[in-house]
Amino acid sequence: MSEGSMGAPTRHTIKWRDEEFLNETKLFTELERVFDLCHGCRRCFNLCDSFPRLFDLIDNSPSEEIDGVAKADYWKVVDACTLCDLCFMTKCPYVPPHEWDLDFPHLMLRARAFQFKHGKGHKKQERLGEMDKNGPLGVKLSGLANWATERSNTMTRTVMQVTHGVHKDAALPTFAKQTCRTQAKAQVLEINTQAPAHGVRKAVIYASCFGEYNDPAIVLDTRAVLAKNGIDAQIVYPECCGMPQLEQGDLARVASKARAIAASLKAYVTDGYDIVVPVASCALMLKFEWPLIEPDDENVKALSQATFDVTEYVVDLAAKQGLADGLKPLKGGVTAHIACHARAQNMGRKAQELLKLIPEMDITVIERCSGHGGSWGVTKEFFEVGMKIGAPVFRDAAKVDNAYVVSECPLARDQILQGLERKDKTIEGPGKALRHPVQLLARAYGLTPEEA
Repeated sequence: MSEGSMGAPTRHTIKWRDEEFLNETKLFTELERVFDLCHGCRRCFNLCDSFPRLFDLIDNSPSEEIDGVAKADYWKVVDACTLCDLCFMTKCPYVPPHEWDLDFPHLMLRARAFQFKHGKGHKKQERLGEMDKNGPLGVKLSGLANWATERSNTMTRTVMQVTHGVHKDAALPTFAKQTCRTQAKAQVLEINTQAPAHGVRKAVIYASCFGEYNDPAIVLDTRAVLAKNGIDAQIVYPECCGMPQLEQGDLARVASKARAIAASLKAYVTDGYDIVVPVASCALMLKFEWPLIEPDDENVKALSQATFDVTEYVVDLAAKQGLADGLKPLKGGVTAHIACHARAQNMGRKAQELLKLIPEMDITVIERCSGHGGSWGVTKEFFEVGMKIGAPVFRDAAKVDNAYVVSECPLARDQILQGLERKDKTIEGPGKALRHPVQLLARAYGLTPEEA
């Protein structure tokens, strides 16, 4: 028996349509098998709260083995998983192709699919994840919505905690006054025809729900950087990628979104366009999760192969064609958080590589989970758990006095700023508004408004 696989991690397709996938007996048999393997290894004890919960359940059971843990308590482990994928990507020695075939995150996903099928999911989190219902309303009523969700508004936040299960102290994304595509239509872009990549690359930008409704600047800055480098990139947003539904185990809904979005972008992919995604979680969905959920859909396959995370894309452009001239140094250093869903794309530290393109940039890299986990991280039940998970990140970020804190995951970045607040540290000026590494590149080009 080998201790660990020497091959690169591989993932099986998610057989969510098979009858055995949601069979209760088979599910709990697999949960018990995997939990027993994790108990014997314990390398993931410091990644998230799922593993400490599991090990405490075992250690406090009569037998001090998995057979002494009540099956009903398995859900405590399932509920604590953020689907960050770090155990699979960075710690577990028994992932496929190892004969023990252990994929903890996708087993948690299977368990959540079982919960969803039987109506035992987290209804309040499900409602929070309806981005294409909440987003347009939030934009339309942005003044009221942003006032009501502000942490200082103790009256409304207390009500939200009771009615929606959102922790009253959790920082929530604000809504934009206009959607990303509306703002893009009002902009006039100058395409740099002298850039090395002009006429070589074609790209469209998938805005993501966060970029469309919450922070269009990330997408607009991406478009400006591409335009500076000779690429006239259209912004598209057919609908949300389904990451919130994936977190809840609604795999049929995710599959429907994958098919629909892939079909809507088929013409671009067929014509040789690159699909650039500015939010790491959405890039992960298009590149990796969708093909595992809909492995036989040719549009999904083609889209996956044409999709790039924006940091990955810019670094590749710099390496192959070269960037346009004009980058200037930025005052103050940057703390660069390598997001979990960027790491799960297995593309390396592209955020760091992108920031190195800026002259004289002083970069501090943090490569640990921030503890946010999407809608999971703002709930009354898990907000403080997430803050505990992110504590090492907050501590490391507080040690340096950098002007900027950025992450490929905008929610992770905001979580870090909230963690810094607890250490009496604040980020002011342009560093407060700029969330993503590509926005610093835009600023170094002089493309970001001075008030940003």
